[in-house]
Amino acid sequence: MTSTWVIVVAAGSGSRFGGAKQYAPLLGRRVVDWAIDEARVVADGLVLVVPPDQVDEPEPAVDEVVAGGETRSESVRNGLAAVPDDVDVVLVHDGARPLATRALFRTVADAVLAGAEAVVPAMAMVDTITDEHGNPADRDSLRSVQTPQGFDASALRQVHAPRPEATDDATLVVAAGGRFRQVTGERWNFKITEPEDLRVAEAILERRR
Repeated sequence: MTSTWVIVVAAGSGSRFGGAKQYAPLLGRRVVDWAIDEARVVADGLVLVVPPDQVDEPEPAVDEVVAGGETRSESVRNGLAAVPDDVDVVLVHDGARPLATRALFRTVADAVLAGAEAVVPAMAMVDTITDEHGNPADRDSLRSVQTPQGFDASALRQVHAPRPEATDDATLVVAAGGRFRQVTGERWNFKITEPEDLRVAEAILERRR
């Protein structure tokens, strides 16, 4: 038997959004609630990482609530510390991505169980990409990375042990020589960044209903 836990990282301040976007209302619920519900399909346990001033607030839908750190990597480490030592697979998901489907969570978890140490959902770039001087980049070699990202729990703990800083946990595993796999992401699995994104998310969720 293997066990899978999910860390939902929802500790950001939402400076571009104008507030804590993970708590913004979305069809009568919070943005983060949608992420938690979808994650539950693969989760034997779920850790929610929240802003320090929210750590004592009740979160009955999760198993553990921990305070985030000053950086994303520190927040992930705080969440990872709450995951039991005997867990085999850990998924890390952004609490501001409410549209990732249960199918994507299953795909990522299954890819780890099949032998990968880091699994990332990614999408090919469709726009022309240039640098600041207008020089084109090779978009065929570029991917837009999403979450949930999946990990062999031991590999994730090892790369975080030196307390590195990174915007993406999979890059740490890759840098350490870990077995990496990309799976196909989902077009609408975007992160809520601006207030207008909520209206798009509402329309997508309404259509799914």
